[in-house]
Amino acid sequence: MEKVVFLDRNSLKANLRRPSFDHEWGEFDQTLSSDVVDRLKGATIAITNKVPIRKDSIDQLPDLKFIAVAATGYDVIDIPACKDRGISVANIRNYAVNTVPEHTFSLILSLKRNLVAYRKDILAGRWQKHDQFCFFDYPIGDLSGSTIGIFGEGVLGQGTAKIAKAFGMNVLFADHPPPKAEGVKFTDPEELLREADVISLHCPLTESSRNFIGLNEFKKMKKKAILINTARGGLVNEQDLVIALKEGLIAGAGFDVLTKEPPIEGNPLLDINLPNFILTPHVAWASDGAMQFLADQLIDNVELFISGDPQHLVT
Repeated sequence: MEKVVFLDRNSLKANLRRPSFDHEWGEFDQTLSSDVVDRLKGATIAITNKVPIRKDSIDQLPDLKFIAVAATGYDVIDIPACKDRGISVANIRNYAVNTVPEHTFSLILSLKRNLVAYRKDILAGRWQKHDQFCFFDYPIGDLSGSTIGIFGEGVLGQGTAKIAKAFGMNVLFADHPPPKAEGVKFTDPEELLREADVISLHCPLTESSRNFIGLNEFKKMKKKAILINTARGGLVNEQDLVIALKEGLIAGAGFDVLTKEPPIEGNPLLDINLPNFILTPHVAWASDGAMQFLADQLIDNVELFISGDPQHLVT
């Protein structure tokens, strides 16, 4: 009989059916890294969203044969160690095709139209004291005719491009060949940084992409450009982003992710009190529909592995 253990059930706000095969089920609201081995002892299948499963834990879990990641990103898993042990790992595909692009554009529109700044002024009573029907303290930019540069041409990058085109934006993609969609021509990243009015990140966090946007990249961007990151914390050097915002190297930024989450030890982005910076708590993926789709595919992945027809494997 299989033993299935979900390490951080509270990270998924959705109905979760039990696998159809004979099994023992265990779940924990959340799990500290120091408790991973004890909680997975005897487990053949582990489910995790954000709890890391590293080599030192894997080496102490001889029964483990499958890890189902309750997310698309799987950087919390030590993939080389799993390969060495013959442990299969599957992730979630195509579940956030609407929610992440929509959140991305919520940030873009809020920043381009300075909604946070205007809202703050209204709460402070500025409109109520004004001598005419409106005031123009902050610039308001149109999306139509502007250029968005997208790093990552997966389904989320493509979904963002689709919305951008509906707004009349010119779309540039920076990725590696071959293109995943028809009619896509890649732009050199250096050119994209120079030309884009909006830059949106939709790429995975790897050793090569870690901190790939820093002070040098900010200096290449337009001063009116805004940067959006709904992908992964760590893609952008956070200290350099603070400098870029405070020195006016870019016009604004909208982030849904931080390098370490939750930021219990603090983070420089938490201390930014500027109307041209918006930070949300890693919720771009979390519409009700997207979470239920994720939960259903998560158990599908487990059942398909046990049936001998594994899907969505990353190793």
